[in-house]
Amino acid sequence: MLFSRPVDRAIAAAPGPQSRPDGRLAMSVAEPASILPLPVPDAGGLPPRGRPKLKKLRLLLIVIPLLGLALVSTVFGMMMAVASDLGSLEDDKRFHNARNSTLVDDRGREIGVLVNNQNLVFVTYSQIAPAMRHAIIAVEDKRFFTNSGVDLRGIGRAFFADVFGGGGTQGGSTITQQFVKNAESQQGNRTIFEKFREAAQAYHLTRKWSKEKILNEYLNTIYFGNGAYGVESAARVYFGRDHLSPDGRECGTPGQPNCASLLRPDEAALLAGMVANPSAFDPQEHWRTAMGRRNLVLKNMLDQGFITRQDYDIGLSQTAPPSIQPPQEQLSVSDPRDPAHRLQLGYFNSWVRQQLVDRYNSQRVFRGGWKVRTTLDLDMQAAAENAVKAYLGNPAGPTASLVAIDNDTGEVRAMVGGPDYSTTPFNLATQGQRQPGSAFKPFVLAAALRKGISPNSLWTSKKKVFDVPGTHGKEKFVVNNFEGNYTGVSTLARALTYSDNSVFADVGFHTGFRRIARTARSMGIRTPVSHNPAITLGGLKQGVTVLDMAHAYETFAKGGDRVEGSLGAPNGGPVGIDEIVDPTGKKIAVNHRRLVRVLPRSLVDTEVPIMGTVVTQGTGTKAQIPGTFIAGKTGTTENYGDAWFVAFTQKYTVAVWVGYPNSTKSMKTDFGGAPVEGGTFPAEIWRAFMVSALSIDQQRDAAARARKGLPPATTTTSTLPAPASTAPSTTSTGASTPSTSGGAGTPTPGGSKTPAPSTTATPAPAAPPAGGGTGNAPPTGGASPGTGGVSPGAGTGADSGAGTP
Repeated sequence: MLFSRPVDRAIAAAPGPQSRPDGRLAMSVAEPASILPLPVPDAGGLPPRGRPKLKKLRLLLIVIPLLGLALVSTVFGMMMAVASDLGSLEDDKRFHNARNSTLVDDRGREIGVLVNNQNLVFVTYSQIAPAMRHAIIAVEDKRFFTNSGVDLRGIGRAFFADVFGGGGTQGGSTITQQFVKNAESQQGNRTIFEKFREAAQAYHLTRKWSKEKILNEYLNTIYFGNGAYGVESAARVYFGRDHLSPDGRECGTPGQPNCASLLRPDEAALLAGMVANPSAFDPQEHWRTAMGRRNLVLKNMLDQGFITRQDYDIGLSQTAPPSIQPPQEQLSVSDPRDPAHRLQLGYFNSWVRQQLVDRYNSQRVFRGGWKVRTTLDLDMQAAAENAVKAYLGNPAGPTASLVAIDNDTGEVRAMVGGPDYSTTPFNLATQGQRQPGSAFKPFVLAAALRKGISPNSLWTSKKKVFDVPGTHGKEKFVVNNFEGNYTGVSTLARALTYSDNSVFADVGFHTGFRRIARTARSMGIRTPVSHNPAITLGGLKQGVTVLDMAHAYETFAKGGDRVEGSLGAPNGGPVGIDEIVDPTGKKIAVNHRRLVRVLPRSLVDTEVPIMGTVVTQGTGTKAQIPGTFIAGKTGTTENYGDAWFVAFTQKYTVAVWVGYPNSTKSMKTDFGGAPVEGGTFPAEIWRAFMVSALSIDQQRDAAARARKGLPPATTTTSTLPAPASTAPSTTSTGASTPSTSGGAGTPTPGGSKTPAPSTTATPAPAAPPAGGGTGNAPPTGGASPGTGGVSPGAGTGADSGAGTP
């Protein structure tokens, strides 16, 4: 065997190799050559085996540091290059003293905070509890106050993961880098280039901003799970109910401290621990995991000297999960007269918020620190909500919406958009488009008067069948009064008083449907108004809102002028914003009233007294207030799906709707076993609110006079401006031939008989009623004449939802 064990020993003792004539080394197998030590070969010999390894090692020892230096230089250069092209966060207006804008009522009382869809509530550095600041540093970036804003280890991991692993980096970022990531919206699949960008921006940001500002902005923008963006929102969601004032008010509400300022170490540790993974550490879904994470943060806080051993032990002893409540805007404040009662302001606040966002950009609105003076009056709002609750307190029953507008300014003083914004945010006042029923008839009357039809013109009251225009008699419009109650012959004025469908359908055909639609739109109805026969009875293809009905009736109260504002709702809508002021006190915008003439004053002076008879003797008698002139109209849709009362005094116009918000469910037995009509709940709610509104005005007037040293004002009857003296023509312009039926009299609301109307009678202005009451009992008599709508099967020309009084 060539290489046996004895050969190994022979190699060490054998003489060196012999040179051959060709210059090669000769080695005898029998006499193996020793390889140690090796002689220096001549020029033609083989190179030694050890020297190249030494040179490679030395080369690596030189090259590796150079490559490392080059890598660091390249990274740093890339950071500088990228940073030079960045839109600097320090110049971003979002972070220039960002603060929430606030809403106040017309008397300066805070009613809400403007927040975006994330319900982000900004707080200052001093409004965040030190425990919260310490907790986030302890778990996310313990060298926050000493580092340069960059985590080189994180950058290294980003580089190798991107080059060798094919994926983005995770973890290792400083608080500053995390803030940049959030601000730049780089949330997913972040490559090495995004990482470089963040690091470069973070590095520069630490030289522009103080650490306190960076930490404050970071805590104001990070996500804490359960819909809570920002530390204040998180404090409210998780611990708002744990920090109540002695009178039961929650932190973060007007007059109370911010919730973030009240956080205890254990609460702060829980929130800080959630930032890394809000889902995995959700205390609602994974309490044990969240508690373990909290305890880790507490331990870090103890080790880093942020809390004492006593704080740590107390924190560990808190083992009950937090009482979580969904994040909400500041949607309610205490009733000024009853602090225990919370007013539902979300409906009004969201209406105003959308107008502000549409008019200005969202960054200015939500971060500008504006003070927006609205038109809402907290006392009036409390009166409106109390009026609704007094009659509709059953959650399973119908609900109501109410809007009150100041006639002089067109400003909304109260808005009830539903029972509870937190559970049903749909605003019935501004978004709910419901059929108006006979509450639409004043627009029909106005169009008829404008065409020249006299209020004393005579019309037959009976079942009628009309050919639908444009169908060549193929489609019929059939009109019935409720339960067959007809007056035989009626003046147009009386037909409004008792809401006679038969007469108004006839008047509509003579007036023209497009003329009626134009009149309603010009007065303030902003939803599309159809042009078919059913609009004469308030049957529209698209409904109307409570807000628009109040706004349109206000035109009657203002003598034919539609009231608008420079800061009003779109398309000539009513006003909800009075003034906007920035943090320095500079006025950004001020509302200016505008009057648009849409009806002749003489026409309004003729119609308003007729509308007054609806309250004094017609379908709206439950709205009577002694000594106060009221003009308005009731409305009830077919099958009692909607009920309205819209009316005005000299000072206010108020619209009330009652119904089921998610359907047109019949209210046939909801008024104490009787049907809900416009003259029942809506009229009673209207009266209850107006009595309170008048009382509020009287108290304020008395207080103002006392401050000026003036004697109390004498009580006077509240009336609208006296109508112009008119003598409507007794000629029946375009009227149907009067029916000779009716005999000695016609039925009245109670079912009794009254003399047939004289053909020369002129409707007189309604005198103030002698009395009246709210009355919550159902009516004892039968239905009023003309209380029906379009009968079932009225033909394809009629829309559903046509009106009753």
